[in-house]
Amino acid sequence: MNFKFLILLFLIMPFCSAQEVTIYCIGDSTMADKENPEENPEYGWAQVLPDFFDETIKIDNRAANGRSSKSFISEGRWDSVLQTLTTGDFVFIQFGHNDQKFKDSTRYTNPHTTYRHNLIRFVIDTREKGATPILFSSIVRRNFNEYGSLIDTHGEYPLAVRMVAKEMEVPLIDLQYLTEVMEISQGVEGSKDLHLHFNPGQNTYYPKGKKDDTHLSKKGALLVASMVVLEITAQKLVLSKYIKL
Repeated sequence: MNFKFLILLFLIMPFCSAQEVTIYCIGDSTMADKENPEENPEYGWAQVLPDFFDETIKIDNRAANGRSSKSFISEGRWDSVLQTLTTGDFVFIQFGHNDQKFKDSTRYTNPHTTYRHNLIRFVIDTREKGATPILFSSIVRRNFNEYGSLIDTHGEYPLAVRMVAKEMEVPLIDLQYLTEVMEISQGVEGSKDLHLHFNPGQNTYYPKGKKDDTHLSKKGALLVASMVVLEITAQKLVLSKYIKL
């Protein structure tokens, strides 16, 4: 083989290899990775996202239990993301559950002022890095009343997300609506399997039992993640080309 050709091949090889794209996930416990996944029945929906994307996508899940849009910023977690966020990456943004905590000044935000402006900050900072923001409304809580109707618990927060998405022309995945449909389709009893419902002695991780209608089981996390992927495809977002067929 010609020696000059070998040199040319060596020089262009780095540009021919597939560039890894990172999806950063920022949000709360409904999204976060959980410890002891082999034993722990609780999963965040972003925890299972790697199952849906090909090997050129890296999922960097920075979502953390108990965080609001305010505390995620004040604790330096957002600055940490910005240190490595680069052109071509994506940021999945889902807050709201803990922004409601009005008894905790370190987390509470008004949906139409601080919460709104925190979302705008995430969007602007992401775009300045050459990356793409995608906004998500909060997943619903399993909150059925005595008549079997699913009752909203998030108030004005999902509306604020929709308004920012429209104003800033950001892709929106409306998980409040999608998970509402999911919960209702499973019914009052069937929807328990999407969350953490165990009688004493039923699950070794929760020997005293557990009743949690906010956080997800692996089944629930997989269903939410699959809806996210379907919505990415339906909206014909750039990310759709990385989804496993």
